Amino acid sequence: MGFPRTDIDVAGVRADRHRLAELRNDHKVITKMIEESIELLHSARLSPKSYSPEDSGNNETSSSLNASSDNAAAQAAMDVDAFISIPFAVIDEIADASPTAEDGLQLGDQIFKFGNVQYQAGENLLQKLASEAQANQDKAVSVVVLRQGSPINLTLTPRPWEGRGLLGCSFRVL
Repeated sequence: MGFPRTDIDVAGVRADRHRLAELRNDHKVITKMIEESIELLHSARLSPKSYSPEDSGNNETSSSLNASSDNAAAQAAMDVDAFISIPFAVIDEIADASPTAEDGLQLGDQIFKFGNVQYQAGENLLQKLASEAQANQDKAVSVVVLRQGSPINLTLTPRPWEGRGLLGCSFRVL
């Protein structure tokens, strides 16, 4: 019964405990970020800051500007987060001078929403994407993508161009 015991890998246990401590700390940080985001989301859903009678004319203007900018930022976050569930496709190829390239989509963008198309299990999403693009030829289509971990609202206009299709990109279903 001497130490170190031969049946226990002390270095392995030490490394595992260190990794567990790192993961616990990461979990705390992420949980705090989620809590702050939820608070922001819920505060944006409440009615806008109301005008109190003791505010003067100048204070009213500055407080309404602050309230509107706070609410606008929170509303933008709500607009993106309100319907995002699962990305269903990723852009894996974009042709030069295509509508996709000109409208700001990039390689690797994960698609959450393309017009009225969202993730639904068991559906042929590529066919739905093609149908949505054809139905909205020369019309702006709202697209929500995840780019480098951040959701982004974009507008894409499917239109004829020198290349194939109306978009000039290819999607890979996730």
